[in-house]
Amino acid sequence: MVAQNGKDLLVKIDMTGGGLFETAAGLRATRISFNAESVDVTSLESTGGWRELLGGAGVKTASISGSGVFKDDATDERARQIFFDGETPNFQVIIPDFGTVEGPFQITSIEYAGSHNGEATYELSLASAGALTFTALI
Repeated sequence: MVAQNGKDLLVKIDMTGGGLFETAAGLRATRISFNAESVDVTSLESTGGWRELLGGAGVKTASISGSGVFKDDATDERARQIFFDGETPNFQVIIPDFGTVEGPFQITSIEYAGSHNGEATYELSLASAGALTFTALI
């Protein structure tokens, strides 16, 4: 993969629960992280005392975070609604020249900040809440 423009890494929110995705407005920085828990099956018979892991086992998780400025009442309101209602709607993350990750996420935190001589900002953190799909770019 060649160098990409950071602004092209997009987080999209399902606005209606019916697959109408809109980019979370005003985000300046976004990040997605994938993790897989390992299951250690090392025993006295493990060759050379090396750790052995059970393939395909363990919990897979993904987390999304982003920060930015307020730009759009609709996506700001939807994010607040999702948080306060405890919903786990689908989100999409567009990874430039790679593909799209989609699935249910829970907003685990929303932070608001501002200074007297600057813009109001917000930060979002999301945790995967079910199976995710990946669609590669063709």
